[in-house]
Amino acid sequence: MNGFGYFVMLGWIPAVLFLFSKLPIQRALILSFLIAWLFLPMAEIELAGIPNYTKMSATCYGILLATFIFDIDRFKRFRPHWVDIPTILWCLCPGFSSLANGLGFYDAISAILSQTVTWGFPYFLGRLYLGTLNGLQQLAIAIVWGGLIYVPLCLLEIRLSPQLHQWLYGFYPQAFDQAIRYGGFRPIIFMQHGLMVGTWMMTATLIAFWFWRTGSLQPFLQQFAWGTPAKVAFGRDNPWGMSLAIFLGLLATFVLVKATGAYFLFLLGIALVLGMRWWQTSLPLLLVVAAMCGYLIFNTTGGMTPQTITQLSAVATRVTNADRASSLVFRLANEAELAAKARQQPIFGWGGWGRARIYDDFGKDISVTDSLWIINFGNYGYVGLFSWMGALLLPVLGFVLLRYPASMWLHPQVLPAAVLSIGLVLYVMDCLVNGMINPIYTLIAGGIAGLVTRPTARPTARPLPQRQETPPDTFPFY
Repeated sequence: MNGFGYFVMLGWIPAVLFLFSKLPIQRALILSFLIAWLFLPMAEIELAGIPNYTKMSATCYGILLATFIFDIDRFKRFRPHWVDIPTILWCLCPGFSSLANGLGFYDAISAILSQTVTWGFPYFLGRLYLGTLNGLQQLAIAIVWGGLIYVPLCLLEIRLSPQLHQWLYGFYPQAFDQAIRYGGFRPIIFMQHGLMVGTWMMTATLIAFWFWRTGSLQPFLQQFAWGTPAKVAFGRDNPWGMSLAIFLGLLATFVLVKATGAYFLFLLGIALVLGMRWWQTSLPLLLVVAAMCGYLIFNTTGGMTPQTITQLSAVATRVTNADRASSLVFRLANEAELAAKARQQPIFGWGGWGRARIYDDFGKDISVTDSLWIINFGNYGYVGLFSWMGALLLPVLGFVLLRYPASMWLHPQVLPAAVLSIGLVLYVMDCLVNGMINPIYTLIAGGIAGLVTRPTARPTARPLPQRQETPPDTFPFY
């Protein structure tokens, strides 16, 4: 990494403090997460005695410090809730794994701190500041903004190859050959991998689609510029046409990103959106969650046998092509071997330091951990795997089953939280085949959890008045 990269990494915490001193707290929080994750380098600065300083820790340390300085009273009002139990367990699990494997108390504390920075801080901040319908609306708007900002950058790298990270920070965040797809280039921008860019653009496009499709156009575009009237922000007062243009622009860029797995997730998201709208039931979303849990149980208990892999390969060959089918076979076979080793330490896993990986007789690492679920299962066992799933999915289940059923999802105030719930489920599904950690999705989980914990009565299916100035379950966007 060059000198500019070090300057950006070390200067980000003061920049966050400046944002919090000039902007309303909720807006500064969202902007800090968004700007950091979209533009900071995928770098790591080694520090003695504490976890390394990374893009993730730069994001979370600065925001947490700023919230302590500018809004300490919010922390005093925090009360734990049952929906927080999986996240708390997920943050503590690495310490249990270290102690269970004899790695020592210091390693346990270091592992807990690293896990808390990566997952606990974004969830906790989302729980505190975005746990309202208004807060989740602002986050949904920001994600669409983030997608739009990435549109010209994606097009640039599709044309010239992934170069922005190299030009600004002096290094590539991944092997360059992984950016070559289908005779062209897959953009990386400032993220870990082109697949992460694909998932990000998928989420932004899905949110834009639902805003356009449900007709919540004028309120969306007025909020889209964060208070700036649509005719000033876009040069015209045509919310329907502009909202359609936003969606189509995001969709076109998303297709050009060449992330085939994200294509499937987007189509599934559209099917969930339309199915839950037409039938006014949350059953489709619940079935998807149940299918993911079933897939993990099937894989972690040894169900992925060589015969099963061969059958799945034959199906994949007919649906896609031989190359994609071969990639699927390699992935599934590798994960089956890693799961078999993980079952040797099933409760808390093998801990860190690559102990969950597979080595040949010469000590060479021969395993490939593409999926986040197999990493979590190998390192932290069943406790870690299912606490991670619970941390991300339990808020969604609480939102759907306890607070806002599908019959309420077309209400313009509920709409952003609903589409973020679907986006979060799709991200978890992506983690079953990829290993990309994005704190924006953890922030979503925390915000939805905060909405579930609010002590208000469950709303009826009757839509709330659209002219109501202060919607229920919100606090002022201060």
